[in-house]
Amino acid sequence: MKNLDRNTVVVAMSGGVDSSVAAILLKEQGYNVIGMTMKLWDYEGYAGVGGNINQESGCCSIDSFNDARRICGYFDFPYYLVNFSREFHKEVITDFIDEYIAGRTPNPCVLCNTKIKWETFLSESSKLNSYYMATGHYAEVVYNNSTGRYELHKGEDDKKDQSYALWGLKQESLARTVFPLAKLKKDEVRKIAEKNKIITAQKPESQEICFVPDNNYHRFLKENVKNLEKQVANGPIKTTDGKTVGHHKGYPFYTIGQRRGLGMGFGKPVYVVSIDADTNTVVIGNKDDLNVRGLRANNLNLIKYEKLTEPLHALIKIRYNDTGRMGTVIQKDKNNFEVIFDEPSEAVTPGQSVVFYVGIEVVGGGIIQEKIL
Repeated sequence: MKNLDRNTVVVAMSGGVDSSVAAILLKEQGYNVIGMTMKLWDYEGYAGVGGNINQESGCCSIDSFNDARRICGYFDFPYYLVNFSREFHKEVITDFIDEYIAGRTPNPCVLCNTKIKWETFLSESSKLNSYYMATGHYAEVVYNNSTGRYELHKGEDDKKDQSYALWGLKQESLARTVFPLAKLKKDEVRKIAEKNKIITAQKPESQEICFVPDNNYHRFLKENVKNLEKQVANGPIKTTDGKTVGHHKGYPFYTIGQRRGLGMGFGKPVYVVSIDADTNTVVIGNKDDLNVRGLRANNLNLIKYEKLTEPLHALIKIRYNDTGRMGTVIQKDKNNFEVIFDEPSEAVTPGQSVVFYVGIEVVGGGIIQEKIL
């Protein structure tokens, strides 16, 4: 590690505008830039996921690979295409399926960032004698001289800030990470791309999970879990007082807070309040039934501190586009913690990430396991 070149940086090139501008900015700063694209999955074959509605024109497609390669060629960066599909299938897709079968709603982007886009990618970067890696994420790494720890801060562009999905990064990964877009807004990035004649300057962003390109989770689960529909169909839909009011299509096809697709009229708005995989039960209730006092979470990863020696009052985010609410974080042990909200919070969803902030700093995060009523 000590012998790796700290003037060389491998940029994770997706073929999109953000990673392309990140590479250009690093070159302007004097780095030796290497472009690398990760092939994470296939529409068919090993790690095949189906749903190829765009004829392979989206993420992990030939088009995106060619865009990244052309950009690197234009700016005279060495370019590598690496196949991480086996690692991606093992770490991300398998977990995604297992979580839904357990009645939870996972966030695969968080796991992909931690296990693939950093741990695996950094390993490949080391083979090229590069100490640093960079991405086009809107976030910032800051070294704190007083604590000796690397901190993760929100990006300057509130609308594009991606720090929520990066809470799982360890100190070792943060130490070797550069985020060139930290202080930029999206429109500024596109202007830089246009100025440099980048072919993807106005390329639209994908909003779906990369391995579910048609955004149809039901199809994906049915195609990847044998006889899933037969195993889970016709379980009871119950009210919060235990009354059976109907039957569902299968508990993995529902998520906390869901209102549409319950298959019947109740005369008033009802929402999925909880999911019990063991009994194949979906529980519904009114909007107030979604409110909880707090949550329990595991997989704790602290960034700003080594440990929380006392309860921490912080801004709590429980989903990607969440504006957050205030609450108190209590570390129970090395892996587990609780959050108690200042005011009741709705739609706490097991499997999703909970991330806590003080100002612009990500203190840490974890995976929601259960609600505290």
